[in-house]
Amino acid sequence: MIFGLRLKNIFFIIVGAAILSFGLVNFNMQNHLAEGGFTGITLLLFFMFKWDPSYTNLILNIPLFFVGWKLLGRKSFLYTIIGTVGVSLFLWIFQRYPIDMPLYEDLTLAALFAGVSIGIGLGIIFRFGGTTGGVDIIARLVHKYAGWSMGRTMFLFDACVIALSLLTYLTYREAMYTLVAVFVGARVIDFMQEGAYSARGAMIISDQNNEISRKIMAEMDRGVTVLRGYGSFTKNEREVLYCVVGKNEIVRLKGIITSVDPHAFVSVSVVHDVLGEGFTLDENKKPIEH
Repeated sequence: MIFGLRLKNIFFIIVGAAILSFGLVNFNMQNHLAEGGFTGITLLLFFMFKWDPSYTNLILNIPLFFVGWKLLGRKSFLYTIIGTVGVSLFLWIFQRYPIDMPLYEDLTLAALFAGVSIGIGLGIIFRFGGTTGGVDIIARLVHKYAGWSMGRTMFLFDACVIALSLLTYLTYREAMYTLVAVFVGARVIDFMQEGAYSARGAMIISDQNNEISRKIMAEMDRGVTVLRGYGSFTKNEREVLYCVVGKNEIVRLKGIITSVDPHAFVSVSVVHDVLGEGFTLDENKKPIEH
């Protein structure tokens, strides 16, 4: 722990900053693609005035640091400082040691790689509690107080910045490919925020609930919760079982249910993130290290 910050979080925020900066330099800047948010503004200033993004990124974010301190708290603020400085540092490095990847004749590929690399970089930073300043701070605040996904908020801001870029230095062709990159990036951010691990939640209605729950706990070592349900047609109260399993276990779960009651009603839904015993905690309530 450093100033209350986890070393693991600091490490991954720096990794995310490196991936993000690599994509900006080697896919966006090399192929004349814009970007959204404050990053897009730094690229606009670069293409119009040749101002170094590694410096303008820091200068533009200084006012928002104070907003982050007041609204996000000390820990998030310090993670934001790490993320923002990390991006500026890696932008400075990758601009001086670029990898020559001439993709201007294949802007589809350039846009896809730009979106994926920026989305992965930002997704990692967000997932470990950081931001890179600018619109990232605003996106976190909107997510916190309005419930909007970060990807959705950033996409709206990105569209405004891209429109400004189109009016100044982008061609229509470059602007359209930039929108592809931004959309891909937003989807990747949402995917990483929701969790790369996807579980399955099963609602089970059967006349053999006791036997089904017993076999699930004995054979799969998964907990089962009993809910009270009410049939609107029959007007009868009955128990409903709810169980969360890994996506690779759903076939086995269905097999257990049908072996006990082939006529059971089962509804399976996607669970994007799971916290608690059996997933993030062991039987002793200790965090599971993956």
